[in-house]
Amino acid sequence: RFHGSLRFTRSVSVTQRVQLPGGTMNAAGEQDVQIKRVSSRKRSRGSPKTHLTPAGERGGATGHRPRPNTCSLSSIMFDGAAAQYCSDSEDLFGDYDSLLEDGSLLAKLDEAEQKARRSDQPDFTALRRRQSPEDVLTDSIMDLLGDGPSEDLPASQRQFKELIDGTAERLRDGGKTSTPVRDPERGTEEGTRRPRRSVADQMKRTMLCNAAAPSSVSRSAVLKEAVVSEEIGVALRAMETIIPETPDLGPFFGLPTRVKELMFKLRGIKDLYDWQKTCLNLDCVQHRRNLIYSLPTSGGKTLVAEILILRELLCRRKDCLFILPYISLVQEKVRGLASFGLELDFMVEEYAGSKGRFPPVKRRNNRSVYIATIEKAHSLVNSLIETSRVDDLGLVVVDELHMLGGGSRGAIIEMTLAKVLHMTKSTQIIGMSATLGNIKDLQAFLRAENYTNDFRPVQLKEYVKLNDTIYEVDQTEEECFKFSRLLNFKYSSSMKKMDPDHIIALVTEVIPAHSCLVFCPTKKNCENVVGMICKESLKYLKEKAEKVVLLRELKASGSGSVCPVLRRTVPYGLAYHHSGLTSEERKLVEEAYSNGVLCLLTCTSTLAAGINLPARRVILRSPFVAADFLKRSQYKQMVGRAGRAGIDSTGESVLILQDKDRDMAKTLVCAPMENCVSNLLLDDGKGLLSLILSLVGLNVLDFLCGTLLFVQREQLCVETSLAEAVRRCVGLLESKDLITGTAHGQSLQVTKLGRATYKGSVDLTYSNILYKDLSQGLEGLLLNSCLHLVYLVTPYNMIAQCKTDWMVYFRQFTLLSAAEQKMSAAVGVPESFIARKAAGQTVRKTVNMEVVSRMYLALVLFSVLKETSLWKVAERFQLSRGFVQSLLSSAAAFCSCVLHFTEELEEFWPFRALLTELTRRLSYCVTAELIPLMEVAGVMESRARQLYHAGYRTLTHLANADADVLSNAIEHLLLRRANQIVASARVSAPLCY
Repeated sequence: RFHGSLRFTRSVSVTQRVQLPGGTMNAAGEQDVQIKRVSSRKRSRGSPKTHLTPAGERGGATGHRPRPNTCSLSSIMFDGAAAQYCSDSEDLFGDYDSLLEDGSLLAKLDEAEQKARRSDQPDFTALRRRQSPEDVLTDSIMDLLGDGPSEDLPASQRQFKELIDGTAERLRDGGKTSTPVRDPERGTEEGTRRPRRSVADQMKRTMLCNAAAPSSVSRSAVLKEAVVSEEIGVALRAMETIIPETPDLGPFFGLPTRVKELMFKLRGIKDLYDWQKTCLNLDCVQHRRNLIYSLPTSGGKTLVAEILILRELLCRRKDCLFILPYISLVQEKVRGLASFGLELDFMVEEYAGSKGRFPPVKRRNNRSVYIATIEKAHSLVNSLIETSRVDDLGLVVVDELHMLGGGSRGAIIEMTLAKVLHMTKSTQIIGMSATLGNIKDLQAFLRAENYTNDFRPVQLKEYVKLNDTIYEVDQTEEECFKFSRLLNFKYSSSMKKMDPDHIIALVTEVIPAHSCLVFCPTKKNCENVVGMICKESLKYLKEKAEKVVLLRELKASGSGSVCPVLRRTVPYGLAYHHSGLTSEERKLVEEAYSNGVLCLLTCTSTLAAGINLPARRVILRSPFVAADFLKRSQYKQMVGRAGRAGIDSTGESVLILQDKDRDMAKTLVCAPMENCVSNLLLDDGKGLLSLILSLVGLNVLDFLCGTLLFVQREQLCVETSLAEAVRRCVGLLESKDLITGTAHGQSLQVTKLGRATYKGSVDLTYSNILYKDLSQGLEGLLLNSCLHLVYLVTPYNMIAQCKTDWMVYFRQFTLLSAAEQKMSAAVGVPESFIARKAAGQTVRKTVNMEVVSRMYLALVLFSVLKETSLWKVAERFQLSRGFVQSLLSSAAAFCSCVLHFTEELEEFWPFRALLTELTRRLSYCVTAELIPLMEVAGVMESRARQLYHAGYRTLTHLANADADVLSNAIEHLLLRRANQIVASARVSAPLCY
């Protein structure tokens, strides 16, 4: 950057006067410096000016003659003549080079040299009077470098010296010279004496020379860059002139060969499946029309989306939005694409939890891929529409598109996509989905084409188990089940009582040689089943050193604590996985299973919807999730994890049934996929209410014609018409004071509260309650403790998920200070009420139990912020550590929403600074020195602590780290993981390396 600024600058005749150290003293005793602004444009050919140009040609024949169009910002305040320092290439630095208040380095050098001259050369001043102004700037610039050999110079200076020497030689041959000739005997000059350079001047000129010299870039790097640029140019031209007969746009589906090399280097992918090639060559893909493609789980859908994203970023230079259902998936994808972003020069930005900026930073040169959860994607699209930047979004990719039919989150996906479709015609939408029963409805909604394939990289065989008999699922059979075999495993009488479902028999057929997943209906059942398998299968399992390492890492992640179940099972390669574990524990278990350290996981259904962890055999412990019977889509998602591409030739799934569930199971395994329906009318039209609030000012009915609800209106709007539903929602919004009619009743306007609700993405159910709580908080906000603020940002929707333990509540309440207890009473939770409940006494006084439960959760969060140990807090409140972490994550996200809410309401200005810092603390919940490291995708608390103790204490340290050195410095850190950490750090801090 420094080099480039010197090569492409020109002087512009606009000046400012600023008071700085080192300037000319005016009459008032103040220093006055005149600085010219610099333009980054090239010099005009008419007046080429360089650091070799004589003074007369640069600024005039004499002194500090001002230019005619010079404007001085301080001419009224200062009458003294200003010393003119030009920030062009002839004097980039001036005499002021320090950002500190004291004198600069150059000024100190000048002062030291002046003292030396006064003591050693008393006639120096007299000699300088004989110099003409032209002589000062007509010396060869290489005199600055002394008389030493050029081999000692840096390469850039040596090359520049050769250029100058050649120019001087040509000038001497022509009989002209700009350098006076020395008399060797007298040490004087013929005509005029050359002045002695000051050390400061030599340093400035030498730095300028070094910066202006061409940089030494390897020829191979230049050629490589040229090839990539040329291939991108070819792809761009091909996309502009595309015709159906030429499906292949470039070396790698319209992308440079470099992308193909990176796919192999970073992912190990040599070639694509046939269906992927067909999909990428579809006519609708080449012409950038919307597309929905449906395949079974583990078919490789995501790779197609990533190639399309890379093509949009590199070839069309447009931003992309990738919508994923869960935070864990967002973080995994950020890590996966960070290395590509680093190599191909685009940004990877995470929008999950409390992370994400609205609107996103607008970059002049770099393009970004926004990887977001469903809720964050909606807020991001809203911010882009509001700032008229939605056209910058070239591509929107939605993973798990079938979640459109999944409750309130499905309504948010529908709103997001409907807004993109309505506001821009240039944005392409790609939807990835499992097979759906009513794909035609989604095609009509998205105006998209459909591509369907039943490809699986590994053949899947589905079985069910009834008693001790295994049946194969065969839809051609009348009963759907075909006899396969009998279980051959000898059970003792005690084992039969412990394992009536023959899980041990099914498991020991595959482990430890192969991997196995056991899906259980509840979290507690996961822990019980893995404990039973461990106890009864010890003779088949052996302890290994890698498992001891995993146990050590689990202990480090828990600050010295390990789950007793995992302590017993991990040494034998067994573990459980559910939301009761912390995110760091889940990550360690997932990585150990992927690397073969663990051979079996017992897990809940959430694992199937999250990270891809395939297995040779998948066992469904029951056809229930908690008390609800499995849906067809859930079942297919679970059994889809069977079969590991490149490892297994086949995958197996076994559903364990009881006789009473047989008929329902037939429907489950043989019925067609469920339909996907709009959820805008779910929960009394909550989704439609939110949509209308964000559309005030537009033609609402016209917009609704572009929704899935409109496509399915005959099916969903049976009792009332869509127009009537809209009128009812408008009336409800007016009653909540979120919108209001104009004076003539012609149109609607959003109130300040409505705008705050919309901008903060606050649930309409809680917007008025939040406003009331914040208003009361202003009247007596407790500032000597963060408890009051924590209470205000405790999520309302978490209240129902926690059962209050009154004895724990009372014990923790008594530990609060007097001011904190007074604050609790002020919000509606007095000590007397908690004491009576803890004692089991009847409470006659009416108390809002939602406020009481919310304060209980606030105490949990307050303890976490003080302790920073989830284990200790979870034990103290008798909660699972996973729930405590989930509460913390939800509070951080809600705190961010409340912050945006308060930014739209002037009366809440005191909260803004307070909530900004609280959001940061809740997001990471670690000591202050670890927070910068926690911003790197995938770095958890224990890893951040390891990095900090190893000397990697900032993003800059990580961004400049060598992956090999980092891997060796951090215990048990794989090189692949070290590369991901370095790449993520560089993407998070692109200016730090």
